[in-house]
Amino acid sequence: MPGPVKLLIVDDELHLRTSLSCWFREEGYEVLTAGGGREALAALTRDAPQILLVDIKMPGMDGIEVLHKVREMSPDTTVIIMTAYASVETAVQALKEGAYDYIVKPFDPEAVSRLVKKAAERYSLLAENRGLKARLESAEPVLVAGPGSPMREVLDLVEQVAPTDTSVLVTGESGTGKELVARLIHAHSARRFGPLTVVNCGALSEGVLESELFGHERGAFTGAVGRRRGKVELADEGTLFLDEIGDVPQKVQVDLLRVLQERQVTRVGGNAPVPVDFRLVTATHRDLEEEVSAGRFRQDFYYRINVFQIHVPALRDRPGDIPPLAEHFLSRYAAQTSKRIEAFAPEALAALSAYPWPGNVRELQNAVERAVVLCKGERIEVSHFPFTAPPPEADLSLAAAEEAHVRRVLTASGYNVAQAARTLEIDRVTLYNKMKKYGIERP
Repeated sequence: MPGPVKLLIVDDELHLRTSLSCWFREEGYEVLTAGGGREALAALTRDAPQILLVDIKMPGMDGIEVLHKVREMSPDTTVIIMTAYASVETAVQALKEGAYDYIVKPFDPEAVSRLVKKAAERYSLLAENRGLKARLESAEPVLVAGPGSPMREVLDLVEQVAPTDTSVLVTGESGTGKELVARLIHAHSARRFGPLTVVNCGALSEGVLESELFGHERGAFTGAVGRRRGKVELADEGTLFLDEIGDVPQKVQVDLLRVLQERQVTRVGGNAPVPVDFRLVTATHRDLEEEVSAGRFRQDFYYRINVFQIHVPALRDRPGDIPPLAEHFLSRYAAQTSKRIEAFAPEALAALSAYPWPGNVRELQNAVERAVVLCKGERIEVSHFPFTAPPPEADLSLAAAEEAHVRRVLTASGYNVAQAARTLEIDRVTLYNKMKKYGIERP
């Protein structure tokens, strides 16, 4: 969430408002205060705070009335109730009516701080999820399924499995849209109002991945200056999507298996397990059965994540979907560049349909974006696609074929060397050497 979290403290006691304000400002929050319910609602409209800390007993409009109004005016705003011991039953009723949590007076400021921090993390994840859902809706044409398209089976499987809590493994080549399938599963599940937390396992070293997944306690390792909740905890009541699960080290596989079996997680450097409730979706471009046979992937973990499998076909296996996908990307990038490009020339569309697309949908997207940048007229022509431009003399050597393939994969990955190396199934040093050999430079 950009900028500091806005916290509104609502209490008729000036001393309490002042002390809590000082405490939370020191912790980096943007703090607002209100001495009563009506003042709080005015601040809600004017300043749009993300979190409200509301006393339940106030003259005039009490905390429960404030909660009801907040739920009507700003359903996404998180409300935490402050109450004296004698009013705990009322606070519990507030939970049933939509409050995030309550805390009993007199309280330890650190306890309030932990609760507010947890609420802020939850709000941030929900906001991120709303943004991702919006992007998913704008990107759903990537999952287009024309007549006879293999993607129809994918969408049918998503429709069947999404309402359940079954673990799903999404397989397919890089660039086919596996993450979009995972997001679609979450968006159509009963957990869609909970967070969708995403971890790209292939981009992190073992130690960093452990901390990212499970969190850590203060002092767990050098640089751990405070407690940090991991993505497993943050996925509570939502969906945890682990991309490139085939790259997870076996030690982390064991830890994840324990989390899935026991439904609780222990932070790195800690010993107190935390209950978690999430739905697991994983994705990989690797053949995990082959990885299991080779001893690189644990069989028990494979069976645990592969309860329901969805395979996303390569773009070359769904040529009928290429024209509508290309039209979608053309419309998007023409709008972004404020260019009046009306269509593809018939020869350009034919060239797109005939090309094998080793980088799949991602490569098609990049190719159309590049063509839009180059286009000076109202139609995309064949000349705007580098892969269709015939060379002066055809070079049929193995080196030429390798150079062309390396260039295509780099283009498809947006020149992300780590990602391109995984697609090519070589290490990054080897890829850098090939780039140097063929004179390929990052744009």
